[in-house]
Amino acid sequence: MKIIDNGLLDEVSRQATESPRLRMNYNFHDTLEANAQRLLNALEPGTELPVHRHCFTAETYIVLRGEINVFFYDDDKRVTESVTLNPLKGEYGIHIPAGQWHTLEVVEKGTVIFEVKDGPYRPLGPEDRLD
Repeated sequence: MKIIDNGLLDEVSRQATESPRLRMNYNFHDTLEANAQRLLNALEPGTELPVHRHCFTAETYIVLRGEINVFFYDDDKRVTESVTLNPLKGEYGIHIPAGQWHTLEVVEKGTVIFEVKDGPYRPLGPEDRLD
């Protein structure tokens, strides 16, 4: 059993601030081959997340703490829609369909999201990035 509490969020956020990428995962799945990828993703302002998609799986973000902007794009890298998520404002999460181009912008320090997507883990390839 693992309780998701302020202590865990604080620890993963601390690790994110010390990471050159300004983000840190805390995985609940046992292996990268697991059929369900469940993780905390601590994100700090300034972290760079490429515009990307997951061709074969949807993903869901639930903001546990902080605030993020989620941007959606068309194939020409034009923003088509955006949404702000902040649990203190009643905006908790989003489900992103497979194949949807998107990225995140972190607004608040100490932001932590709970992320779920189908496994096994597959790194982003060139077809998954909109550079």
